[in-house]
Amino acid sequence: MKPQAVIFDIGNVLIEWNPERFYDTVMDPAERRRMFSEIDLHKMNDAIDKGAPFRETVYETAELYPEWRDMIRLWHDRWIDMASPAIPGSVALLRALRSRGVPVFALTNFGIGSFAFAETQYDFLKEFDRRYVSGHMGVIKPDPRIFDMVQEDCGLPPGSLLFTDDRHDNIAEAERHGWQTHLFEGPEGWAERLVSAGLLSREEARP
Repeated sequence: MKPQAVIFDIGNVLIEWNPERFYDTVMDPAERRRMFSEIDLHKMNDAIDKGAPFRETVYETAELYPEWRDMIRLWHDRWIDMASPAIPGSVALLRALRSRGVPVFALTNFGIGSFAFAETQYDFLKEFDRRYVSGHMGVIKPDPRIFDMVQEDCGLPPGSLLFTDDRHDNIAEAERHGWQTHLFEGPEGWAERLVSAGLLSREEARP
């Protein structure tokens, strides 16, 4: 079935997301590894992605670990340095699809406050036909409920949705829902998938 809509993940598909890389630039990498081994900062971020307040959640976590207080606060204060840069090839494909009139959705694990801030930095985040942001939905991928919510809202047959994400667990859950999928490993492979699906010509899919 030719896809009727294309669904993009955002982190590591349209925007690079690498907190560890950022922290390695502001502290000794060995100390960064120790901090991440002692504190589950990604679990903290999951809470934000489920709708917890951005600044308050980070700052409250920081107060629990005085040794790392200033470093943890950077998760909020310099968040954009972790969520950067944009991935130009993917942005170009998003815009090429829109130029062809293909409905394009976002399905992303993203906090309410962090997404609002990201919109001020990345104009393409406002270009989706529909945006499914986990912080507003109260559930994160790969929970099956978030895929159910997308299906119920968009009203399209599951088999008509083409979804790309960089995480195997999210792709696996989308496949269980009957979606077409593409494991994102770079814009080049994603471009080939869009061409093979008949959504873009090779010319349109070029960066």
